[in-house]
Amino acid sequence: MSAPEAAAKPRVTFDRVSVEFPSKSGPMRVVEDVSYEILDREFVSVIGPSGCGKTTMLNMVAGFMQPTSGRVLLDGKPVGGPGPDRGVMFQEYGVFPWLTVRENIAFGLKLAANRSLAGERDAIVENYMRLMGLEAFADAWPRMLSGGMRQRLALARAYAIKPQFLLMDEPFGALDAQTRTAMQDLLLSVLAAEGKTVMLITHSVEEAIYLSNRVVVMSARPTRIREIVEVPFPYPRDESLHDTPAFGELRSHLRDLVMKEYAAQARQAVRLSD
Repeated sequence: MSAPEAAAKPRVTFDRVSVEFPSKSGPMRVVEDVSYEILDREFVSVIGPSGCGKTTMLNMVAGFMQPTSGRVLLDGKPVGGPGPDRGVMFQEYGVFPWLTVRENIAFGLKLAANRSLAGERDAIVENYMRLMGLEAFADAWPRMLSGGMRQRLALARAYAIKPQFLLMDEPFGALDAQTRTAMQDLLLSVLAAEGKTVMLITHSVEEAIYLSNRVVVMSARPTRIREIVEVPFPYPRDESLHDTPAFGELRSHLRDLVMKEYAAQARQAVRLSD
């Protein structure tokens, strides 16, 4: 993974985006007037308090939903629905329990949008099993794999269809600390080799800093941009980065921003209960 060039074009644009959901008391605004861009080959993490609308923004880029007002653009055109140019990873692994490791990775390559010839498909599957360290488990069922291995399988599935854009919603949130660290390093190594544009939703400030070019901090609901923070550390990165004073200072700054939004969210809850 490398920093995007200064002249890189935006891949995704949020243009004054607002989202409302119906509720018993009337429309509930979840996202309010959000505007920012994600550049080509940039890694952007979005953090903020739980329930503030982070996943809603990712779902709009994925094409799973539309904004109530404003526009979400992909390469300058409104997102009209899901597409093979975007791979999506969720916390729940997103693998089919009735398919083997090999079959899971090959699944997307058999669909009309990404169909490939058998020989090419086999080569792609073998390549990603090797990259993810899953070669010895090619014929295993997902239930036979550890959580970290299932998430490696989900990453292989997402990458096999060669999406230009990777959308990740808390993909490592259920993993233990050691496995999570290993998955972060694996993700960075694959991105360095293949280059993608990435949008990551995470609750981990450390994860956001370690992986990203920029971190977008969202406010309590209705979510607005609290601050967009440039991450100054060059790629490649390794675990020693966490021990540097600069990493600690940035972590403290981001944690302070997020905790203030949690406090604002708590005050909102008190007002609503009165």
